[in-house]
Amino acid sequence: MSDVKTQAQVGTMVGAPPDEACKDCSRREFFARVGMGSLVVAAAGAGLFAYEFFSPNVLFESAPIIRAGKPDQFPANTVTLDAQSGIYLINGAKGFYALGAICTHLGCLTAWKPELDLIACPCHGSRFNRDGVKVAGPAPQPLPWLKVWLAEDGNLMVDRSSILKEPEYVKV
Repeated sequence: MSDVKTQAQVGTMVGAPPDEACKDCSRREFFARVGMGSLVVAAAGAGLFAYEFFSPNVLFESAPIIRAGKPDQFPANTVTLDAQSGIYLINGAKGFYALGAICTHLGCLTAWKPELDLIACPCHGSRFNRDGVKVAGPAPQPLPWLKVWLAEDGNLMVDRSSILKEPEYVKV
């Protein structure tokens, strides 16, 4: 009689009605079924992990070439931040040029401070002048100069993937 109660309690725990859960099942068979069930669950988890591992993990980024706009949109002697693309477009005395807006210290987005006439990293205190040269802070390198040209349709184009070694200006 105590065996009947145990089987009924086990059937209730598994979720089946007590009279149908392992009627003719021994203890060994019960644990074999539980073991097989756990192996099936583990195999399903491993299969899901393998699917996630082998499926392509694509990072969608915007194109490296950016249409900055018409030159007349940028007044003389101004610094314009395009936070979406991470560049500064500067209309200086020698012409237009572009700088990367990402700090060379830890990759923070910098901000133009017109009252100081500086580009500053709000996180770690690096400061750069209009030419991207480091003035203060922990940044190991200056801001990179990016290739700028005037397209046939009259827009200024900036190539974020093309870092210049020597400053180049676009005169309009």
